[in-house]
Amino acid sequence: MKTFLGLLTLAASIYILLGLMIYLFQGKMVFLANMPGRALTASPGDIGLAYENVSLTTSDDERLHGWYVPAARARGVVLFFHGNAGNISHRLDSIAIFHQLGLDTLIIDYRGYGESSGQTSEQGTYLDAQAAWDYLVGERGVSPDRIIIFGRSLGGAVGAWLGSQHTPAAVIIESSFSSGADMAHRLYPFLPTRLLTRLRYPVAEYASRLECPVLVVHSRDDEIIPFAMGEAIYAAVKQRKVLLELRGDHNGGFYISRQAYIPGLNTFIESILGPGRE
Repeated sequence: MKTFLGLLTLAASIYILLGLMIYLFQGKMVFLANMPGRALTASPGDIGLAYENVSLTTSDDERLHGWYVPAARARGVVLFFHGNAGNISHRLDSIAIFHQLGLDTLIIDYRGYGESSGQTSEQGTYLDAQAAWDYLVGERGVSPDRIIIFGRSLGGAVGAWLGSQHTPAAVIIESSFSSGADMAHRLYPFLPTRLLTRLRYPVAEYASRLECPVLVVHSRDDEIIPFAMGEAIYAAVKQRKVLLELRGDHNGGFYISRQAYIPGLNTFIESILGPGRE
C-alpha cells in the first residue's frame, strides 16, 4: 500500500511539475530565435535581388530589422511574417517567389530575432506587425489596398491579427494553427492545456474578423500543424476565401508543391491586384 501511494505521489508530482514548466517556459518553447541562430547567413543580394535594409521602431521603442525587396513594375506589396524559428535570412526562397509574382516584399524579424532588439512575446509580435504596417503606409506611402499580408506558421497568427486591425487588399495564412490552445492540446493532450496556455494566438478568431479576401494554404502532410487546423481557419473566414491544398512537410511543403503553389498564389493575387506585368 505504501509503495502504491508513493508511486501515486511521484506521478502526481511529475504531472504538476510538467504543467508548471509548460506554463512558465512556453515562451522559450515557442519562440525559437536561436534555432539555427540569430546571425544572418545570407541576403537577397545572394540570389541576385536588389534590396534595402530597413530599420523600424515599435511603439514600445524596440528596433526591428528587415528588408525591402522591390520588384520591377510591382503590382503590390507583400508584408511577410515568418515562422517561429530562424530569421529573415532563412526565407530567401519565399522572397524569390514573391519577386517572381511581381510583388515588392517587406520582411521583418520579430523582436528578439535576427538583428532586432528586445525579447519576444505575443503582444510584442503584434506591436512589431503594427510597426511594419505603419512603415509601409506612413513612410513609403503604400495604399492599404495594394498590401497583401502574408503569414506562415506562427506568422499566420501575427498576420491574421494585423489583418483584423486594418483592411488590406488580402490576407494569406499559410501552415498556421487555429489557436495556441489548440496547438498545446495537440502536443500535450494529457494536460489541462487551455488553463496553462498563456500564448493565446487565436488565429481562427482573428480570421473571422477579416474584412478582405483570404487565402488559406495548408499541406495535408503537415506533421507539425495538422491540416484540420487549416480547415478550421478557413471555416472561420466570413469573407471571400480560397483554400489551397499542398503536399509535403510543414517547413518544405510550399517548395515541394511549388508547381501548384506558385500558380495558386498567382491566381489568388491576380484576382485581387490584377495581372502581373511582363
